[in-house]
Amino acid sequence: MNLREQILLEHSKENADLIANWVGKDKSRLDKLIHIFLNDEYRVVQRAAYAVSKIADNEPSLMLPYLDKMVAKMDDNTQHVAVKRNVLRILQNVNIPEHLHGEVMNHGFNILSDVREPIALRVFSMTILDNLSKQYPEIRQELISIIENELELGASAGFKSRAKKILKKR
Repeated sequence: MNLREQILLEHSKENADLIANWVGKDKSRLDKLIHIFLNDEYRVVQRAAYAVSKIADNEPSLMLPYLDKMVAKMDDNTQHVAVKRNVLRILQNVNIPEHLHGEVMNHGFNILSDVREPIALRVFSMTILDNLSKQYPEIRQELISIIENELELGASAGFKSRAKKILKKR
């Protein structure tokens, strides 16, 4: 399979499934997909993100070797929002290596606090911070404060739903 051509063929669930199944657990194929996801032009990245997300949902541990590069891409403001969204989606479901905790927390709080960020990014950040607060209880109060402030300002339904789940854990 010419991976890039297949990615460009169409942006659909079926195509993402086909690519994810083709990659499977093959490291060289996954390397190619991740390289495209992190380095290609925005339209290709957006479409590759869907397949990466499917693989990460099925086997989150396959993403561990790529997390350093993925988190680094979060600083690149030229990236399509699909990169950030899918990196955050992945981070909420993996055991984040300890050396990335500080950087991930900084990104998470910055995104969660920024009302201009898309709701999906803010919700994923909320979950990541909630997960990390189990290891770093000192961040819990800041997380709760941001959530409560957003709820007072009239949050979206998606934000409210995730916020209520996290606030129940108090």
